[in-house]
Amino acid sequence: MTLHPPSKPAWNGLTETRQTLPSDAYLSDEAYRRDLDAIWYRHWIHACRASDLAEPRAFRLTRIGDQEILLLRHEDGSLCAFHNSCRHRGAALKSEECGRLAGRLIVCPYHAWSYSLDGALVRTSSKVLPDGFDKAAHGLHPVAVAEWRGFVFVNLSAAPGAAVDGFDSDPAMLANWPLERLERGPVYRKEIACNWKVFWDNYNECLHCPGVHPELSALVPIYGRGLMERRDDPAWQAHADDEAPQFSGRLRSGAETWSGDGSAKGRAFAGLTDENRQAGQSYVTHLPSFFVVGHVDYVRSVSLRPLGPARTELTAEWYFTQETRPETAEALDNVVAFGSLVLDQDAAICEINQRGLSALPHRHGTLMPEEYEIARFHAWVLSRTG
Repeated sequence: MTLHPPSKPAWNGLTETRQTLPSDAYLSDEAYRRDLDAIWYRHWIHACRASDLAEPRAFRLTRIGDQEILLLRHEDGSLCAFHNSCRHRGAALKSEECGRLAGRLIVCPYHAWSYSLDGALVRTSSKVLPDGFDKAAHGLHPVAVAEWRGFVFVNLSAAPGAAVDGFDSDPAMLANWPLERLERGPVYRKEIACNWKVFWDNYNECLHCPGVHPELSALVPIYGRGLMERRDDPAWQAHADDEAPQFSGRLRSGAETWSGDGSAKGRAFAGLTDENRQAGQSYVTHLPSFFVVGHVDYVRSVSLRPLGPARTELTAEWYFTQETRPETAEALDNVVAFGSLVLDQDAAICEINQRGLSALPHRHGTLMPEEYEIARFHAWVLSRTG
């Protein structure tokens, strides 16, 4: 997460001792319910790619906590979304993960109540309507939906604000990547035995990188120093103009991208600047559910879904354009296997973190100076959950 103030401090690190969130925030059913109600049901949540709903009348289900959302591409090309619940007696309207409506109606499989594509009730299966029944008052429950550069987000609260407001770093960082034109490649999906906040805690620091990610630390030498960026080092000013990878955050000498051997397996995106290429990885984070990373020859996204107090589903997807997609299966695997290795390592250490939180005497942890982004994340959580 990159919530730096407009004027960067001389050093990013925390200057005083801070506690983590209490252990109960990661363990209890009550805290999990509070997270759902205050965060996941009130913020914009990544749902899918717009290309997953390419055709008119294409639909797709997405799940957030115990809520099922039906996403639908209207015949006029717009996107709409509804709770997957019939207004008659609450039956699920769709059980398939995705598909395409046969006609211009959404028909409940239980009693055949039928709705137009904009959610209005068209007809019931009853022979006569009771006195006082108003069709207009029995349309599907709508859900706010928005697209950002080919990615689709939903918001269960319909609170004011746009999906783009949820970014914690400037989404313009990825302005030179053709996100709208990307085509999905391999998909990685894994259920992790940890609370969703444990994953973000791990994401927001690199003290663990030397021990947990030896391969990644070799590719990004500053990670091997337990740092995320130049100003994480309290002595950074001594190397302020040194562009060596261990100080600048760039990839190791000779490497081009995140892959098994560090070499690009497809052509680089045409619109990237020298700065984009030299960075090696450009992150944009959208709490609580999503981050996307631009590499020189592909884009990678990771999304989360909370499944319980100590269960989280993690989904990673690799994207290419026709021009940048690796030409051989071996080259593609070189890219995907490296990213999957890093995620497997993160998943394993997150599960270890979760297990230890259950120790009876453990009430909270202590943040070290390099974990300033965790402090900001915890402040974000507390500002919403109290």
